[in-house]
Amino acid sequence: MLNVSLYSQNSDDFTEVTINKVPEHVQPMTGIVFWDGQHVSVSKKATSMEFSYMLYSDVVSEEGVYDWSVVEDKLDAIASRKHQAVLRFRYVYVGEETAVPDYIKALPDYHETEGVSEGETTWFPDWSNETLKQFTLDFYTEFAEKYDEDPRLAFVETGFGLWAEYHIYDGPFELGVTFPSIEFQDAFFRHLDTTFIHTPFMISIDAASLGTTPPYTPFHYDENLLDIPFGLFDDSFMHDGFGDPGEYNTESWHYFGSSRYQVAPAGGEFSYYSNYDQRHVLDYPDGPYGKPYEYFADQFHITFIIGNDQPLYQSTERIKQASMASGYMFKIKKFLTKPDSSLITVQNVGVAPIYYDAFVAVNGTRSEKSLKGLLPGDTLICEVSAGGENPVLTIESDRLVEGQQIEYYGTENHLGITKKNDLRSLLIFPNPVRMNDSFIIQNRGKETIDYFLYSLDGVLLRSGVIQRGETRVSTTGLSKGVYLLKAGQENGKAEKLIIQ
Repeated sequence: MLNVSLYSQNSDDFTEVTINKVPEHVQPMTGIVFWDGQHVSVSKKATSMEFSYMLYSDVVSEEGVYDWSVVEDKLDAIASRKHQAVLRFRYVYVGEETAVPDYIKALPDYHETEGVSEGETTWFPDWSNETLKQFTLDFYTEFAEKYDEDPRLAFVETGFGLWAEYHIYDGPFELGVTFPSIEFQDAFFRHLDTTFIHTPFMISIDAASLGTTPPYTPFHYDENLLDIPFGLFDDSFMHDGFGDPGEYNTESWHYFGSSRYQVAPAGGEFSYYSNYDQRHVLDYPDGPYGKPYEYFADQFHITFIIGNDQPLYQSTERIKQASMASGYMFKIKKFLTKPDSSLITVQNVGVAPIYYDAFVAVNGTRSEKSLKGLLPGDTLICEVSAGGENPVLTIESDRLVEGQQIEYYGTENHLGITKKNDLRSLLIFPNPVRMNDSFIIQNRGKETIDYFLYSLDGVLLRSGVIQRGETRVSTTGLSKGVYLLKAGQENGKAEKLIIQ
């Protein structure tokens, strides 16, 4: 719905366009991710990407011969569902033979190691072999040359060891034999930095090699490698204790720098440490251990997370809600236009940037400024050489597959808060809260919002301002029971707050 009001009688002045619009779908290249072809009915409504392990040996069996048909079939199938792919090539999987090409396995100087990992016989590549090392570098040269600009591919995950996560925590670990040497790892990262120009590549947080003496990855020996703009994934996201100071995963994230998300995506997979983790990781508002996914998505700037079992435990609506709390999300703060030009102020109200070029467009004419890299909370003013009486504003990107669209909050909505300021669009936890403890209201926007806490009989008990980030509200002096929390206006919609 458009509403155009004239600021001045001068015909050269801009008019302001108001847009009443709220995103209805998960944004491309963000959110909860299932394995390819899994939970199709849920995936269609609640996700935008699909994950797949890939095998080096499925592409190459003979020296120098690359058959990409298995990758093509995978990407085409995923794109046909209006999704994009997250791919991870791996050599080692617990209980299986390696995915090293057959021609390398047949070499007389290539000798794999057979060992036990997680109670299963597992095979490990021979990383002393020069042919394997050269093949690995060549493979990514060929892969990037073919797919670096392919919109069917969102992100690439890579690494060594079990599941290509970057460790052999259980099994025969020997640096330079069952795991690549420090020298080769160094060369590998520098190689990927020059081969992937457009598509972000990601490595496991285990590459921090914390608590290992000596460290088995090159970052401790060559800090310049940390300047390479790779992303991170954590395949044990939100286990018990996650996020606490000193906890292994948390410190591994921090090792690579708190600003890494500004140049490359953060992602991973929900914890499988216990069945409880999987069953409750998307519980709202308490999550599995007192804080919901939305809290950690904001703290770690998560763009996507693999949650392939979540349809067994959560509703489609909840999975979609969590997906939409991931990655970028744009809001049009102001839209000014005149017959031949427009000025649009865009804010990123999500938790991470978009990692590909995206452009505000008016009537199909794009701004020269890209939204790529626009940080959470930041704004960008975009000029477009198009306007008119009924301008149509879109956000366009060449990195989308057919059927995808980047949506946005219109000028009349702030994080989904309508003029009635619906508190449900903010994050409140824990709820229930224990008596005399504090609950938290999380606000990802830049604007402050008033809040009001009432008893059920309408008596105002608390009021204040919700700042950007987290605002703690004490329940000291309040009794156990049910209360009403409102935001923005005293006559706005209310959410129940329970004090136990």
